[in-house]
Order: sequence, then C-alpha cells, then structure tokens
Amino acid sequence: MPGENLSRDEARERAALLSVDGYDVSLDLRSAVGDQAGDGPRTFRSVTTIRFRCSEPGAASFADLIAPSVTAVSLNGRDLDPGEVFDGSRIALEDLAADNELVVDAQCAYSRTGEGMHRFVDPEDGEVYLYTQYEPADSRRVFANFEQPDLKAPYRFEVRAPEGWTVWSNGAGTLTDGVWRFAETKPISTYITCVTAGPYHYVTDTYERVLDDGTRLEIPLGALCRKGLAPYFDSDDVFLVTKQGLDFFHEHFDYPYPFGKYDQAFVPEYNLGAMENPGLVTFREEFIFRGKVTQASYEGRANVILHEMAHMWFGDLVTMVWWDDLWLKESFADFMGTFANVGATRFKDAWITFANRRKAWAYRADQLPSTHPITADIRDLQDAKLNFDGITYAKGASVLKQLVAYVGQDAFLEGARRYFKRHAYGNTRLGDLLSVLEETSGRDMGAWARSWLQTAGVNSLTPQVLLSAEGLVDELAVVQEAAESHPELRPHRVAVGLYRAAADGTLERYARAEVDVDGPRTVVAELAGAEAPALVLVNDDDLTYCKIRFDTTSLETLKSGLGSVADPLARALCWSALWNMTRDALLPARDFVELVTRFAGRESDIGVLQMLHAWAESAVTHYAAPDWRARGAALLADSARRELLERTGPGSEHQLAWARFFARTAEEQGDLDLLRGLLDGTTTVPGLEVDQELRWAFLEPLVVHGLAGEKELEAELARDDTASGKRHQVRCLAARPSAAVKAQGWAQVVESDALSNALAEATIAGWGRPAQRELLAPYTEKYFAALTRIWRDRSIQIAMNIVSGLFPSLQDSTATLDAADAWLAAHEDAAPALRRLVLEGRDDLARALRGQACDAGAVNQG
Repeated sequence: MPGENLSRDEARERAALLSVDGYDVSLDLRSAVGDQAGDGPRTFRSVTTIRFRCSEPGAASFADLIAPSVTAVSLNGRDLDPGEVFDGSRIALEDLAADNELVVDAQCAYSRTGEGMHRFVDPEDGEVYLYTQYEPADSRRVFANFEQPDLKAPYRFEVRAPEGWTVWSNGAGTLTDGVWRFAETKPISTYITCVTAGPYHYVTDTYERVLDDGTRLEIPLGALCRKGLAPYFDSDDVFLVTKQGLDFFHEHFDYPYPFGKYDQAFVPEYNLGAMENPGLVTFREEFIFRGKVTQASYEGRANVILHEMAHMWFGDLVTMVWWDDLWLKESFADFMGTFANVGATRFKDAWITFANRRKAWAYRADQLPSTHPITADIRDLQDAKLNFDGITYAKGASVLKQLVAYVGQDAFLEGARRYFKRHAYGNTRLGDLLSVLEETSGRDMGAWARSWLQTAGVNSLTPQVLLSAEGLVDELAVVQEAAESHPELRPHRVAVGLYRAAADGTLERYARAEVDVDGPRTVVAELAGAEAPALVLVNDDDLTYCKIRFDTTSLETLKSGLGSVADPLARALCWSALWNMTRDALLPARDFVELVTRFAGRESDIGVLQMLHAWAESAVTHYAAPDWRARGAALLADSARRELLERTGPGSEHQLAWARFFARTAEEQGDLDLLRGLLDGTTTVPGLEVDQELRWAFLEPLVVHGLAGEKELEAELARDDTASGKRHQVRCLAARPSAAVKAQGWAQVVESDALSNALAEATIAGWGRPAQRELLAPYTEKYFAALTRIWRDRSIQIAMNIVSGLFPSLQDSTATLDAADAWLAAHEDAAPALRRLVLEGRDDLARALRGQACDAGAVNQG
C-alpha cells in the first residue's frame, strides 16, 4: 500500500507538466466467468491509449497502474521493457515529447474488496456481476492513467463481455460484433469513470423538460440491480425521485444536465453509500428493501439519490483541483440533497433528519483529535481516503446552511449558477467559489471563510436569562464558547426561540428573534420585556452549526416535559443537544436513558425515533457506569416491549421501529422467549409482519445469548439462500458466545484476506458484541500487535475497516487507553492515516470513560 500513495506535491508537479487530450480504454471481461486457471488472482486484459502533451519536452513523468502484470508498454511508437518501467504501481515515462501517445497492455485483477473492478458471484444462482468503484484513486486498478482530479480528459471505452451480458459506462453504449462501444465522455476526472457489467435486471424511463430558451431536453433514465433483487426493486419510486430532482436542479442551477443519459446501478458488496459517476451513478444495493422499512429509509434513499445528482454539477462538471477542496463537492452535495428533498419530494421534513442525524455525525467528528478545517490539508491519497468524513460531508453541509442564512438563498443560488458557467469541465479552488459569492451577495467572504472553512472545532451556544422583579425578561444573552484545542469564536446567524406551556399542555414558541452572534457574549435586545420562558432554544430552526446548551430552567423543563415540545424540529434539536451533553459528560447516561424511556414513545418523526433508539443503545453500551449497564439495558427493553405490545398502532412504521429496537435490547429470558415465539409463530403481535429481514433481526439476539447456534443459522439460510441472507448468517455466526468463535472470526478478518469486503464487514459487525466483553478481552494486545502489518498488507479500504471495526472500544478501562498510548508513542513514524484511526478510537474510549465517571457520580450525588 505505501508505494501506491500519490502525494499532493507529486500531483502538482505532474499537472504543471502534463495535459491530457484523451483516453481510449479497451477491457476484455470475458474472464469473469468460468473456472479460474492457476493460483494467482483472476485477471482481465486492459489496453489503454493515452494522448497527452508535455510542456517541457525531454522531461520525465509517470503514469499510474496497479496490476499483477504488464504485457507491453509503448511510448510514441517506442516499445519499453515493462520489467524496467513498471514497479507495480507506476509506469516511468522518460524523454517525453511535446505530443505523446502511451499504450499500455496489462493484466488487471478483479477485486473482492470493493475497489477497482469488483467481481461478485451471487450464491443464489451463481451469476457473476461486475462494477467499478474508484474514489479517490482506484481507476488505476482497471486501466493505466494519470490518477489525479485536475488532469481531466474525455474517455472512450470499449468492453468485451460474456455472451448475454449487458455493459454500461458513463456514455451511451451499443453492442456491435460482440463489442460494447461507448460514446466519448465530456472531460472528466479519472475517479468518476466507470463500467458495470453482468446479467443485471434493467428498467428504463425518460425525463423530459422544456428549457427556458425553448429547447427540449430529453434524458434517458435507467435503473439496474441483480436479478435476485428484481422482485423487490421499486424502480417507480427511484424514477419519481430522480425526475423530481432533475426538475429541481434545472430550475435552480440554470445549467442543463451535461452528461447525456442517467443510469443508476444498485450493486452488491458496495463500500460506500453511492458514487457520482456521471451518467452511471452506483449505489449500495441495500437501498433496495427486501422487507418492510419505515419512511425514514425511503427518505434516506431519496436524499442519497439527490446528493449524487447534485454532484453532476458540484463535482463532475466542476471538480476540485486536489482533495484539499473535497468539500467543494461533498459539502454542497450533502446540503443540496436535503435542500432538494424538502423542495422537490414528499419528504418535507428532511431538515429534521438533517438536524438530528447528519449533524450528530459532524459533532462527533469535529471533537476528535483528527478534526480538521472543512478545507483540509491533504498531503496524499491516504489522507484523502480518510477525509470522506463527518467534517467534509455533514459539517460542511451545516456550514453551507449557515452560509445561505448569511448571504441569502437567492444570492447563494445565483453564485452557484455563475460558478457552473464560469468553470464548466474545469477544476477549482476555494477562492473561485468565494469570488462568485462576493459578486452575488455583496458580502466580504474572506472573514467568513477564515472562521468557518479554515478553522476546526465546534462552538457551544448557551442562553443566559436575567428576569426583572415583574418576572419578565430583563436581558437575554447568548454566550459562545470554544474548546481550548480549537479556540475560534465564529459569527453565527441564529434564531433564539422562547417557549411556554400552552393551554393544551404542549410547549409552544411564543417569541423568536434572529441575531448575529459574534464574540463571547451577544445580547438579544429584541427579546427584552418578553414573558419569562420555560425553555430557551438557541439556534431555533437550526440555522447554524453549533452545540446547543441550556440554562437551568430550560433543562429542568425538558427533563419533565420534553415530549410536550410541539414543533418536531425544535424537539429534534432538543434531543440532539441532550445527546451532545451526554457525550460531553454533562448529563449522566442514565438520565438520557430515562428521557428516552419516558418520551420517545411520543415522538412523531420516525427518523428521530430511530436515532433516539441508536443513541440510547450507545448510552448504555459506552457512557453508563458499568454496574448500571444491565439495569439500563433492561429499562430500554421494557420500554420497547411496552411500546411494541401495547401502544403503537398495528402495522405502523413506529411498531416496526420498536420491534427492531426490542430485538437489539433484549437480554433477559422473558424477552428472548418472546423473540423466539415471534420467530416460530407461537406468538403474534397484531399488525406486525415478521418478514425475512425481521426474522434475522429476531434470531440474532438469540444467537448472541447462546439460545440459538449454527444449526438454527443454517436453517435460516436455507429459508433465505441469497447474498443478503449469507451476510446475515456470517454476522450471526461471528456473534456466537464462544472463545473458539471469536478466535475464528479474528483469524478470518485479520490473518486472512479470503473474505470479500462485505463478508469481512459482516464478520466484524458480529464479532464485537457488548454482551461478550470478557470473550473479547484477550484481543486488545493482539490488536495493537497487528496494526502495522494490517496497514502494510491490505488495501486501504479493508485496512480502514479492520483498524476501526476491531478497535477494543468495549474494553473500556484505563489499561486500554494506556495500550493505545503506548502504541502511538512507539509508532510515531507509522502512516499518518493509520495513526489517525488509532487516535480516533482512543479518543472515543476516553470520552466513554469520562461519561461513565459522570454517570457514576450522579449516583453518588444522589
């Protein structure tokens, strides 16, 4: 892995020297089917012709390629010795001419890690499916190229595939004489080229729109998935959201979709949520729902569809020069996904999900020792891989929401329109965006960018309320604080809401003021003289990015009446603030659990409810005092059982959410017996349909607690002998409470690379169970001993999954912290990306220990 790591300095030097006129790529994928010959990796032939110019004739450079072998290399008609010029990841290019042609004939390897050309064999019917995934730098695993985002070029692909297969790429394709040939693309970056091939189920539609100039735009639409998922594929809804999104972006961006067709492929064993390949967006196939799910799942899928669609403009049409400015595409796409969801689809409450779910990701990432400015310092490709994180996505999107409040929505969108027209098919940096926003808003963007984009950390905003003798607000101020490690105080445009009890018992807002918070203390003059509030909500309407705190009165109001907050967004913001207080060891975990058991059953927003379930589990697992964990888990299970059996409407999505939560929290014998009864049909709950996905959810806790084992899992797989069923079975097998099982799981993931990325991920997920802390204890020392070898020997995606997924977070003691510190001290020269992952695990553990101390202290104080 280290030899494959392109640095920013190398990329700058190459971009200054070279410009690329075009690629012709020929792939022969017929080897994907049939028996494998020999012991080496299964390979395919890749022949690439690159036409490029050099600004300094006679200079030297290199092309990128990761392949088991290279058959031939030709530069400007001169044959080169592959053994001399190819080192496994780069092809040395000497004595370049002003105009050059490089031809590389290679044997490239099919992947089982989700990187490059991934090959999947469906266990249900034996069919083979292929797709590519490249971001940030894995197209070099499929064809020779100059692998950096600012060397854009047009591409022509041709593919030979097994008979009966269909092949897709960025451009429209035709099959002639056994060869799939695809239309030349517009100039795009290497990482968003793509190929998908196999016997996929394919559905088509068409999008039509008359543009403002009177021309008619027609975009062919397609959606594809494995044949085994075709019965579940609700392509009509996918197309509905797609058309709504295209309407929305055409209306707001005033730039026609530039890439011809629009296919969307739902593919197996995908490492990401989705990828914005122009003309052929790829998604993880879990977005095709095999069983009943809540509307939160459909909203989430719509958000991802719209996020990737926004990339067609932010990222594909206009691309960052280098990964430092990754936010120029990801932050915008994350913001636009929710903006379009609210503005164009049936999911009008998507900003609630954003406030509750996406921001939680950002708050965690921004308090880690690895936090970074939104415009980051990306030294190399390993840095880039790790910066697809909560800062780049969710914090960036949150800051853009603040930017819209700061400059105004009209100025923001007009800036986007000018940005696209000015930089179409080019590459940009931060300054290019700021300049158009200054033009459209009339505001100086420099100070705003320095505060929000070029500094790290999250601010806390706390209300201070002084009352007069008459019980009215004499002064209300907002106090802004920052962590010592990141002391920047930022300008915030916020709304401050005052709430009181209404006649019907709800908490309703009766006063609101918008104010620019700047500096350590800002007085909200407009609220002076108002009736004394029961609750002050800083950042009402969620305009800015901050951690909300409460004054004493407001906190007591929430403890007794959180479920009475009438507005769902305000309620979600309160929940989020209380969760942040729990993570910051300002609120005992048991207090948060009590709030969930008292008020979650009254939560109307299904996405918020499911987030509360996840937070409550985390509170018990990580932040509760160890001697209270069992009690906390029992409280959550009792609450879930009560909601499931007595309170939720039969057949409702809330019933489904509580059923899943009950399965995850069940530990006591009576609860496990109920799950077994639901599985074998001896017990029923009115309206609850126990479909195949829910069966796996009910079976897993029985396995974890030793009440079901390999025999039952084999029987369940026989019922669900599919790729999805296999992943469930593998996860459950690793979850069995046995030292031998843990040893086997460790060996399969750490000592072997035989598992595919999806099955390794499933094994990791099942292996580390909170109820099995003692069984996992021996692996702390083994974990730290294996880190450098894992990073050296495995691909970066798999290495990241192992290092993060197996960190001994459940061994929550100072001894584990000491072990992490000892490793960090002894490996100062380790890859920065590896050190970052270990630092993040160590920081999460330290935070958990502080939370446990807070929770234990609550008992002592009581």
